[in-house]
Amino acid sequence: MASLKDLKNRIKSVKSTQKITKAMKMVAAAKLRKAQERAEESRPYSAKMSEIISSLAANFSSDKANLLTGTGSSRKHLLVVATSSRGLCGGFNSSISRAANAKINQLLAQGKEVKILCLGRKGYDSLKRNHKNRIIDVVEGLQRGAVEYNAAAEVANRIIDMFEKGEFDVATFYFNKFKSAISQIVTAQQLIPLELPANENKAADKSSAVFEFEPSEEQILESLLPKNMAVQLYSGLLENQASEQGARMTAMDNATRNAGEMIGKLTLVYNRTRQAAITKELIEIISGAEAI
Repeated sequence: MASLKDLKNRIKSVKSTQKITKAMKMVAAAKLRKAQERAEESRPYSAKMSEIISSLAANFSSDKANLLTGTGSSRKHLLVVATSSRGLCGGFNSSISRAANAKINQLLAQGKEVKILCLGRKGYDSLKRNHKNRIIDVVEGLQRGAVEYNAAAEVANRIIDMFEKGEFDVATFYFNKFKSAISQIVTAQQLIPLELPANENKAADKSSAVFEFEPSEEQILESLLPKNMAVQLYSGLLENQASEQGARMTAMDNATRNAGEMIGKLTLVYNRTRQAAITKELIEIISGAEAI
């Protein structure tokens, strides 16, 4: 059985940990509010961008928009895995890494070639165990502060450059979509070739309409597709950041409550041990008095 001093030190240690987890919960809650607002504000813009491209692509028959149509092959895959560079956020990072790892194994079983671009240190730390030779780079700092559009645009330009050099045929973006502080949805969004939202009803309503584009559809798509890539990455990173803060707030809240329960149990053990020690001393004193 632990001594009174050991129990006292342990209670003190758990109380210190509880103070830290409580402070981290409050910080995550403050950051979550801002991150959630930014993620929700970005959704209409990214959805409208996809809608415009879908509308243009419905009547576009040229094969020059490779970002839209792809290479026609699916032999080489690029997985862009977005996680955080920090831990203590529950299953946020592991859920993304697990989904990406399952997809990698599925593609390898089909004889496909896989490359991985990690946006965040935790995804790299998880995937390097089995797929270190397939990771081409790790980009850190994207979610350390407020996510910047320019940073997302740099990643998008890099992906486009790799595609134009023939380094992959299909690109898929893995991130967590924010639903609530206790729920995040692991999302795999195909970037190249671009997956367009279903637009059958609108297309049917406008089938009889004739539009003239200036500049041409091809020029508009040529300009919009790279921007759309940056917008979708930016929106995904905002969703990821809000999900990270929500997961961290929930994890720290659970840790704080668990610490409180542990303090209660240790205090009970401490009081019982102390009472037993006092009773033993009294028995020894009485026994000694009777012996005299």
